[in-house]
Amino acid sequence: ADEDKTMSANLKYLSLGILVFQTTSLVLTMRYSRTLKEEGPRYLSSTAVVVAELLKIMACILLVYKDSKCSLRALNRTLHDEILNKPMETLKLAIPSGIYTLQNNLLYVALSNLDAATYQVTYQLKILTTALFSVSMLSKKLGVYQWLSLVILMTGVAFVQWPSDSQELDSKELSAGSQFVGLMAVLTACFSSGFAGVYFEKILKETKQSVWIRNIQLGFFGSIFGLMGVYIYDGELVSKNGFFQGYNRMTWIVVVLQALGGLVIAAVIKYADNILKGFATSLSIILSTLISYFWLQDFVPTSVFFLGAILVIAATFLYGYDPKPAGNPTKA
Repeated sequence: ADEDKTMSANLKYLSLGILVFQTTSLVLTMRYSRTLKEEGPRYLSSTAVVVAELLKIMACILLVYKDSKCSLRALNRTLHDEILNKPMETLKLAIPSGIYTLQNNLLYVALSNLDAATYQVTYQLKILTTALFSVSMLSKKLGVYQWLSLVILMTGVAFVQWPSDSQELDSKELSAGSQFVGLMAVLTACFSSGFAGVYFEKILKETKQSVWIRNIQLGFFGSIFGLMGVYIYDGELVSKNGFFQGYNRMTWIVVVLQALGGLVIAAVIKYADNILKGFATSLSIILSTLISYFWLQDFVPTSVFFLGAILVIAATFLYGYDPKPAGNPTKA
């Protein structure tokens, strides 16, 4: 029992570590790929989302194949039994998948109407909405330390993301739009992110289906909703320059990291929970900022940044703190 507990804890922190790495590298490569000046049209983010979903499905099928002892017959039977023969179970995944697609579109609306710093500070509210949905939908009990850590985390992230690069933002060409529309978009995205994440966690923990099967189902609906998004938003551009317009090596790195993100998040939800996922994401924001300073040299840290970084790291440890009762140490 002790060995199982240790193994579970190791898997939890390993998956969180990989998530921090994946999120950090995705942010940096995505930023680089979107600012890289090259001849010809730039790649369409809507098509990149679809390709990432398809890669995630392929990776999950390979993982199910491995679990099926590398037997094609067993793989075919598993996919048939778990997906085609359980249509209602499969349809349940359409809800979080649709919400995730809506969320991705809302974030583009938000970034068209808000500066990056305001967007990032506000978007961290998804950690708080996730905690609230976890309490209401999963009947999760948060202790005093966990609630306190959420407050400290929000304060820390706000400090970290508070802009010191206002001159740089002024020089950038931001799409003209209403700040109110941007704020409403990012707030809606926070609630949709919290709800979809907890809903997916609830499905994973209520059924005995493999997490990889669940991801195939999620990816299937994600691809359909994503293709609808491509048609609605970028249909003309795709018909003019093709689906893979502007794709290069960096684009494919971004797409692969995005696909990996779906798998890592699934592992985090399986072995940890959604709120810890939020903390890992917050830590990755700090790492991204540090790497931006040392390597990209486009950020100047301030004392407010360091104060925020310390608060976020302290909150991360406080959330995982489990005060043990003084007596009965062997009690289960």
